[in-house]
Amino acid sequence: MALLALVAIPAVAGSLRLLELAGGPLLLPANPRMTASPVPVVVHVLSAVPYAVLGASQFSSTLRRRHPHWHRTAGKAVVVLGLLVALSGMWMTLFYARQPGTGELSFLFRLLFGSALTACIALGFAAIRRGDTPTHRAWMTRGYAIALAAGTQTLTLAVGPALFGPGALTKDLSLGAAWLINVAVAEVVIHRDRRPTVPAVVTLVGTP
Repeated sequence: MALLALVAIPAVAGSLRLLELAGGPLLLPANPRMTASPVPVVVHVLSAVPYAVLGASQFSSTLRRRHPHWHRTAGKAVVVLGLLVALSGMWMTLFYARQPGTGELSFLFRLLFGSALTACIALGFAAIRRGDTPTHRAWMTRGYAIALAAGTQTLTLAVGPALFGPGALTKDLSLGAAWLINVAVAEVVIHRDRRPTVPAVVTLVGTP
């Protein structure tokens, strides 16, 4: 539920943008880049929202244990959706006009983490194909964390300018900070899951 809450704001914004592109009312600031070439953003939003929802369900150990078939089926969908998110995001970065108020650093961040998301999904898929479940989980966790940065960016874009003032560099660094925060949290989760558990030793009274 916490993961879904994090992605709620960008999911709502993306849905409103789709409504606008479909001929609905203009509820967000106009974005001529997307209006002129709507297909990439439609693909991005329609893949990002189900990726976030299905991806969150993949972290439930109870669901994995009780419904392994669902986990495998949803996992295949997550792979396809995640690749669509990454590739459509990089397409928009490369071929859309630069987002107003951002600089070269955000352009590089988007390409770097878009490529990293693609690599994480590919490595995670390859790992599960060879039966390496811990490595699969690690790579898919990293990929999900990168993709979920859109939610964290709503926070960092509010905090960054408030602390350091407006400007392209501040906005670029605020965007990059969200990716770094998510990746750091993912590494903590991966490290925690990989810690060996020490079995408890129970000594019975009277046992020598």
